[in-house]
Amino acid sequence: MAIDALPITKPRLQEQAAEEVLSRVGGTPLIRLRGVTRHLHPDVEVWGKAEWHNPSGSVKDRPAAFILRQAFASGRLGRGRVLLDSTSGNMGIAYASFCAALGIYLHLMVPANASPERLTLLRLLGARLTLTDPLEGADGARAAAGDEATRDPDRYFYADQYSNPANWQAHYQTTGPEIFEQTGGRVTHFVAGLGTTGTLTGAGRFLRQAGSRALLVAVQPDGPMHGLEGLKHLATSPTPAIFDPTLPDMTVAVRTEDAHTMARRLAAEDGLLVGVSAAAAVVAALEVASGLERGVIVAVLPDSALKYLSEPFWRDE
Repeated sequence: MAIDALPITKPRLQEQAAEEVLSRVGGTPLIRLRGVTRHLHPDVEVWGKAEWHNPSGSVKDRPAAFILRQAFASGRLGRGRVLLDSTSGNMGIAYASFCAALGIYLHLMVPANASPERLTLLRLLGARLTLTDPLEGADGARAAAGDEATRDPDRYFYADQYSNPANWQAHYQTTGPEIFEQTGGRVTHFVAGLGTTGTLTGAGRFLRQAGSRALLVAVQPDGPMHGLEGLKHLATSPTPAIFDPTLPDMTVAVRTEDAHTMARRLAAEDGLLVGVSAAAAVVAALEVASGLERGVIVAVLPDSALKYLSEPFWRDE
Protein backbone atom coordinates (compact mmCIF):
# COMPACT_ATOMS: atom_id res chain seq x y z
CA MET A 1 0.00 0.00 0.00
CA ALA A 2 1.29 3.47 -0.87
CA ILE A 3 1.00 5.98 1.96
CA ASP A 4 1.34 9.76 1.89
CA ALA A 5 3.11 11.48 4.77
CA LEU A 6 1.15 13.57 7.24
CA PRO A 7 1.74 17.33 6.97
CA ILE A 8 4.13 18.78 9.54
CA THR A 9 1.66 21.29 10.93
CA LYS A 10 -2.10 21.61 11.05
CA PRO A 11 -4.17 24.54 12.25
CA ARG A 12 -6.21 24.04 15.40
CA LEU A 13 -9.84 23.10 15.16
CA GLN A 14 -12.01 26.18 14.79
CA GLU A 15 -15.13 24.98 16.56
CA GLN A 16 -17.06 28.21 16.11
CA ALA A 17 -16.55 28.00 12.35
CA ALA A 18 -17.87 24.45 12.05
CA GLU A 19 -21.53 25.25 11.53
CA GLU A 20 -20.70 28.08 9.15
CA VAL A 21 -18.72 25.66 6.99
CA LEU A 22 -21.13 22.72 7.18
CA SER A 23 -24.27 24.79 6.63
CA ARG A 24 -23.23 25.52 3.05
CA VAL A 25 -24.37 22.04 2.04
CA GLY A 26 -27.65 21.28 0.27
CA GLY A 27 -30.26 23.34 -1.51
CA THR A 28 -29.18 21.97 -4.89
CA PRO A 29 -31.40 22.62 -7.92
CA LEU A 30 -33.58 20.29 -9.95
CA ILE A 31 -32.85 20.44 -13.67
CA ARG A 32 -35.43 19.31 -16.23
CA LEU A 33 -33.93 16.93 -18.78
CA ARG A 34 -35.34 17.77 -22.19
CA GLY A 35 -32.80 16.62 -24.78
CA VAL A 36 -32.50 12.95 -23.85
CA THR A 37 -36.24 12.74 -23.06
CA ARG A 38 -37.61 13.86 -26.44
CA HIS A 39 -38.92 10.37 -27.17
CA LEU A 40 -41.06 10.22 -24.01
CA HIS A 41 -44.75 10.97 -23.61
CA PRO A 42 -45.16 14.77 -23.20
CA ASP A 43 -46.76 14.30 -19.78
CA VAL A 44 -43.68 12.53 -18.42
CA GLU A 45 -41.12 14.77 -16.73
CA VAL A 46 -37.58 13.67 -15.86
CA TRP A 47 -35.57 15.87 -13.51
CA GLY A 48 -32.01 15.61 -12.24
CA LYS A 49 -31.00 16.66 -8.73
CA ALA A 50 -27.77 18.52 -9.53
CA GLU A 51 -25.58 17.58 -6.58
CA TRP A 52 -22.41 19.10 -8.03
CA HIS A 53 -23.75 22.42 -6.68
CA ASN A 54 -22.64 21.33 -3.21
CA PRO A 55 -19.44 23.01 -1.93
CA SER A 56 -16.99 20.22 -2.79
CA GLY A 57 -18.90 19.20 -5.90
CA SER A 58 -20.89 16.09 -4.99
CA VAL A 59 -23.78 14.54 -3.09
CA LYS A 60 -21.27 13.25 -0.54
CA ASP A 61 -21.10 16.67 1.09
CA ARG A 62 -24.42 15.83 2.73
CA PRO A 63 -23.37 12.72 4.70
CA ALA A 64 -19.89 14.11 5.34
CA ALA A 65 -21.39 17.20 7.00
CA PHE A 66 -23.76 15.12 9.13
CA ILE A 67 -21.04 12.69 10.18
CA LEU A 68 -18.83 15.58 11.26
CA ARG A 69 -21.66 17.32 13.12
CA GLN A 70 -22.48 14.19 15.09
CA ALA A 71 -18.81 13.46 15.79
CA PHE A 72 -18.30 16.98 17.16
CA ALA A 73 -21.46 16.78 19.28
CA SER A 74 -20.45 13.42 20.79
CA GLY A 75 -16.88 14.48 21.44
CA ARG A 76 -15.51 11.65 19.29
CA LEU A 77 -13.69 14.11 17.01
CA GLY A 78 -11.73 16.93 18.52
CA ARG A 79 -8.26 18.35 18.69
CA GLY A 80 -5.59 15.76 18.05
CA ARG A 81 -7.82 12.97 16.70
CA VAL A 82 -7.65 11.91 13.07
CA LEU A 83 -10.73 11.34 10.92
CA LEU A 84 -10.35 7.98 9.19
CA ASP A 85 -12.47 6.46 6.44
CA SER A 86 -12.37 4.71 3.09
CA THR A 87 -13.52 6.32 -0.14
CA SER A 88 -13.52 5.89 -3.88
CA GLY A 89 -13.19 9.66 -4.18
CA ASN A 90 -16.20 11.89 -3.61
CA MET A 91 -16.71 11.23 0.11
CA GLY A 92 -13.01 11.76 0.62
CA ILE A 93 -13.10 15.08 -1.22
CA ALA A 94 -16.05 16.18 0.92
CA TYR A 95 -14.23 15.18 4.11
CA ALA A 96 -11.03 16.83 2.91
CA SER A 97 -12.74 20.11 2.06
CA PHE A 98 -14.38 20.34 5.48
CA CYS A 99 -11.32 19.11 7.37
CA ALA A 100 -9.09 21.65 5.64
CA ALA A 101 -11.45 24.43 6.68
CA LEU A 102 -11.76 23.17 10.25
CA GLY A 103 -8.18 22.14 10.92
CA ILE A 104 -8.78 18.40 11.27
CA TYR A 105 -6.29 15.70 10.30
CA LEU A 106 -7.69 13.29 7.71
CA HIS A 107 -6.48 9.81 6.70
CA LEU A 108 -8.21 8.09 3.77
CA MET A 109 -7.97 4.62 2.30
CA VAL A 110 -8.46 4.92 -1.46
CA PRO A 111 -8.27 2.31 -4.24
CA ALA A 112 -5.12 2.97 -6.25
CA ASN A 113 -7.08 3.14 -9.50
CA ALA A 114 -9.10 6.19 -8.42
CA SER A 115 -9.06 8.81 -11.16
CA PRO A 116 -6.01 11.11 -11.26
CA GLU A 117 -8.29 14.11 -10.81
CA ARG A 118 -9.64 12.72 -7.53
CA LEU A 119 -6.22 11.86 -6.14
CA THR A 120 -4.91 15.30 -7.05
CA LEU A 121 -7.84 17.02 -5.35
CA LEU A 122 -7.44 14.95 -2.20
CA ARG A 123 -3.76 15.76 -1.94
CA LEU A 124 -4.29 19.46 -2.63
CA LEU A 125 -6.81 19.53 0.22
CA GLY A 126 -4.24 18.06 2.61
CA ALA A 127 -5.55 14.52 3.07
CA ARG A 128 -3.16 11.71 3.93
CA LEU A 129 -3.82 8.84 1.50
CA THR A 130 -3.21 5.12 1.71
CA LEU A 131 -3.65 3.65 -1.76
CA THR A 132 -5.07 0.14 -1.58
CA ASP A 133 -5.20 -2.78 -4.03
CA PRO A 134 -7.20 -1.63 -7.07
CA LEU A 135 -8.45 -5.18 -7.68
CA GLU A 136 -10.18 -5.13 -4.28
CA GLY A 137 -11.94 -1.85 -5.04
CA ALA A 138 -13.98 0.03 -2.45
CA ASP A 139 -14.45 -3.10 -0.32
CA GLY A 140 -10.70 -3.53 -0.01
CA ALA A 141 -10.25 0.12 0.95
CA ARG A 142 -12.93 -0.24 3.60
CA ALA A 143 -11.27 -3.35 5.04
CA ALA A 144 -7.95 -1.50 5.21
CA ALA A 145 -9.60 1.40 7.07
CA GLY A 146 -11.14 -0.99 9.58
CA ASP A 147 -7.76 -2.64 10.17
CA GLU A 148 -6.08 0.72 10.71
CA ALA A 149 -8.75 1.82 13.16
CA THR A 150 -8.34 -1.41 15.12
CA ARG A 151 -4.56 -0.96 15.33
CA ASP A 152 -4.77 2.52 16.86
CA PRO A 153 -8.30 3.22 18.19
CA ASP A 154 -7.18 6.12 20.40
CA ARG A 155 -5.75 8.02 17.45
CA TYR A 156 -8.67 7.73 15.05
CA PHE A 157 -12.31 8.59 14.75
CA TYR A 158 -13.32 5.92 12.23
CA ALA A 159 -16.35 7.36 10.44
CA ASP A 160 -17.19 4.17 8.43
CA GLN A 161 -19.65 5.76 6.02
CA TYR A 162 -21.13 2.36 5.12
CA SER A 163 -22.35 1.77 8.67
CA ASN A 164 -22.76 5.28 10.06
CA PRO A 165 -26.46 6.21 10.49
CA ALA A 166 -25.57 9.87 9.93
CA ASN A 167 -25.11 8.91 6.27
CA TRP A 168 -28.78 8.08 5.61
CA GLN A 169 -29.99 10.65 8.15
CA ALA A 170 -28.40 13.39 6.05
CA HIS A 171 -30.61 12.44 3.12
CA TYR A 172 -33.65 11.98 5.34
CA GLN A 173 -33.27 15.52 6.65
CA THR A 174 -32.12 17.29 3.48
CA THR A 175 -32.33 15.45 0.14
CA GLY A 176 -35.79 13.97 0.61
CA PRO A 177 -37.44 17.18 1.90
CA GLU A 178 -35.82 19.22 -0.87
CA ILE A 179 -37.16 16.93 -3.60
CA PHE A 180 -40.62 16.83 -2.08
CA GLU A 181 -40.75 20.62 -1.84
CA GLN A 182 -39.20 21.28 -5.26
CA THR A 183 -41.74 19.06 -6.99
CA GLY A 184 -44.64 20.31 -4.89
CA GLY A 185 -45.10 16.71 -3.73
CA ARG A 186 -45.70 15.58 -7.34
CA VAL A 187 -42.70 13.23 -7.53
CA THR A 188 -43.86 9.80 -8.72
CA HIS A 189 -40.49 8.05 -8.97
CA PHE A 190 -37.28 8.65 -7.03
CA VAL A 191 -34.14 7.20 -8.65
CA ALA A 192 -30.83 6.81 -6.80
CA GLY A 193 -27.73 4.71 -7.21
CA LEU A 194 -26.63 2.15 -4.62
CA GLY A 195 -23.14 2.75 -3.25
CA THR A 196 -23.15 3.22 0.48
CA THR A 197 -26.96 3.20 -0.10
CA GLY A 198 -27.43 6.26 2.11
CA THR A 199 -29.15 8.38 -0.53
CA LEU A 200 -31.88 5.88 -1.38
CA THR A 201 -32.34 4.82 2.25
CA GLY A 202 -32.58 8.30 3.73
CA ALA A 203 -34.48 10.16 1.03
CA GLY A 204 -36.68 7.11 0.44
CA ARG A 205 -37.64 6.91 4.11
CA PHE A 206 -38.53 10.58 4.12
CA LEU A 207 -40.72 10.30 1.03
CA ARG A 208 -42.53 7.31 2.49
CA GLN A 209 -43.12 9.04 5.83
CA ALA A 210 -44.16 12.29 4.13
CA GLY A 211 -47.04 10.44 2.53
CA SER A 212 -45.57 10.48 -0.97
CA ARG A 213 -46.64 7.64 -3.24
CA ALA A 214 -43.38 7.90 -5.16
CA LEU A 215 -41.87 4.59 -6.21
CA LEU A 216 -38.29 4.14 -5.07
CA VAL A 217 -35.97 2.99 -7.85
CA ALA A 218 -32.53 1.63 -6.93
CA VAL A 219 -29.74 1.67 -9.51
CA GLN A 220 -26.79 -0.69 -9.52
CA PRO A 221 -24.29 -2.12 -12.03
CA ASP A 222 -25.36 -5.16 -14.02
CA GLY A 223 -22.49 -7.26 -12.67
CA PRO A 224 -19.54 -7.35 -10.28
CA MET A 225 -16.99 -6.25 -12.90
CA HIS A 226 -18.07 -2.76 -13.90
CA GLY A 227 -16.88 0.80 -14.40
CA LEU A 228 -19.63 2.68 -12.57
CA GLU A 229 -17.54 4.58 -10.04
CA GLY A 230 -19.26 4.88 -6.67
CA LEU A 231 -21.89 2.17 -7.30
CA LYS A 232 -21.94 -1.37 -5.91
CA HIS A 233 -23.27 -4.64 -7.27
CA LEU A 234 -24.89 -5.67 -3.99
CA ALA A 235 -25.36 -9.31 -4.95
CA THR A 236 -21.59 -9.79 -4.95
CA SER A 237 -20.49 -7.14 -2.43
CA PRO A 238 -20.86 -6.77 1.33
CA THR A 239 -24.20 -5.09 1.99
CA PRO A 240 -23.82 -1.77 3.84
CA ALA A 241 -25.25 -1.91 7.35
CA ILE A 242 -27.35 1.20 6.71
CA PHE A 243 -29.19 -0.32 3.73
CA ASP A 244 -32.88 -1.09 4.14
CA PRO A 245 -33.69 -3.75 1.51
CA THR A 246 -37.44 -3.29 2.06
CA LEU A 247 -37.36 0.24 0.61
CA PRO A 248 -36.74 -0.16 -3.16
CA ASP A 249 -39.85 -0.82 -5.20
CA MET A 250 -37.67 -1.82 -8.13
CA THR A 251 -34.01 -2.18 -8.99
CA VAL A 252 -32.58 -1.32 -12.39
CA ALA A 253 -29.28 -2.88 -13.45
CA VAL A 254 -27.23 -0.64 -15.75
CA ARG A 255 -24.43 -1.62 -18.11
CA THR A 256 -21.25 0.45 -17.87
CA GLU A 257 -21.31 1.03 -21.63
CA ASP A 258 -24.86 2.41 -21.46
CA ALA A 259 -23.86 4.84 -18.72
CA HIS A 260 -20.88 6.02 -20.77
CA THR A 261 -23.12 6.57 -23.79
CA MET A 262 -25.62 8.47 -21.65
CA ALA A 263 -22.88 10.70 -20.21
CA ARG A 264 -21.91 11.71 -23.74
CA ARG A 265 -25.57 12.22 -24.70
CA LEU A 266 -26.30 14.40 -21.70
CA ALA A 267 -23.36 16.60 -22.64
CA ALA A 268 -24.36 16.86 -26.30
CA GLU A 269 -28.17 17.01 -25.92
CA ASP A 270 -28.77 18.69 -22.54
CA GLY A 271 -25.54 20.59 -22.03
CA LEU A 272 -24.86 18.72 -18.79
CA LEU A 273 -21.45 17.26 -17.99
CA VAL A 274 -22.18 14.57 -15.41
CA GLY A 275 -20.26 11.72 -13.81
CA VAL A 276 -20.78 8.08 -14.64
CA SER A 277 -23.03 7.27 -11.67
CA ALA A 278 -25.22 10.24 -12.58
CA ALA A 279 -25.42 8.98 -16.16
CA ALA A 280 -26.36 5.52 -14.86
CA ALA A 281 -29.20 7.07 -12.83
CA VAL A 282 -30.50 8.77 -15.97
CA VAL A 283 -30.34 5.46 -17.90
CA ALA A 284 -32.51 3.93 -15.18
CA ALA A 285 -34.85 6.92 -15.07
CA LEU A 286 -35.44 6.74 -18.83
CA GLU A 287 -36.03 2.99 -18.63
CA VAL A 288 -38.77 3.63 -16.07
CA ALA A 289 -40.13 6.63 -17.94
CA SER A 290 -40.45 4.76 -21.24
CA GLY A 291 -43.38 2.77 -19.85
CA LEU A 292 -45.30 5.78 -18.50
CA GLU A 293 -47.88 8.17 -19.92
CA ARG A 294 -47.65 10.52 -16.96
CA GLY A 295 -45.08 10.97 -14.22
CA VAL A 296 -42.54 13.13 -12.43
CA ILE A 297 -39.26 11.26 -12.13
CA VAL A 298 -36.39 12.65 -10.06
CA ALA A 299 -32.94 11.12 -10.43
CA VAL A 300 -30.06 12.02 -8.11
CA LEU A 301 -27.04 13.14 -10.14
CA PRO A 302 -24.19 12.71 -7.64
CA ASP A 303 -21.51 14.76 -9.37
CA SER A 304 -20.26 16.42 -12.54
CA ALA A 305 -17.87 15.02 -15.12
CA LEU A 306 -14.93 17.17 -14.03
CA LYS A 307 -13.28 14.35 -12.04
CA TYR A 308 -13.65 11.87 -14.92
CA LEU A 309 -12.43 13.78 -17.97
CA SER A 310 -9.30 11.65 -18.23
CA GLU A 311 -11.47 8.56 -18.81
CA PRO A 312 -11.20 7.23 -22.39
CA PHE A 313 -14.96 6.76 -22.85
CA TRP A 314 -15.35 10.48 -23.52
CA ARG A 315 -13.42 9.99 -26.74
CA ASP A 316 -15.31 6.89 -27.85
CA GLU A 317 -17.62 7.13 -30.84
